[in-house]
Amino acid sequence: VKAALYLNSVCAGFPSPANDYLEGEIDLNKYLIKNPLATFIVKAQGNCMLQAGIHSGDLLIVDRSIKPKNNSIVIASIDGDLTVKRIKVSGKNFFLNSDNKDYGNVKINNESDIFIWGIVTKVIHNVY
Repeated sequence: VKAALYLNSVCAGFPSPANDYLEGEIDLNKYLIKNPLATFIVKAQGNCMLQAGIHSGDLLIVDRSIKPKNNSIVIASIDGDLTVKRIKVSGKNFFLNSDNKDYGNVKINNESDIFIWGIVTKVIHNVY
């Protein structure tokens, strides 16, 4: 998908006539997806990640080639069900946390049936 690209910033006050000049095109695939062979898109459902800016209905771009680290937002399989959570590391303990205090967190241990599918790299969110 290609769209018009304006390199000037968007003014939140009075518009500038200098911003009327088109600079070219941007390929959204190249902008949104760094590793096409390792990337998939899922739709968020629910509100457990609201403080991370992820709302129900948002599209999440997920890269399987990136290694998870502390504070990564991931798509994880917990007992066979997919969820979006934030990885938290505390000492030797690992957690999958919600970014909404109304939802619980999951401690990862050797008995946990958890698989990390990938890292959320972008969120596509409708604003209208």
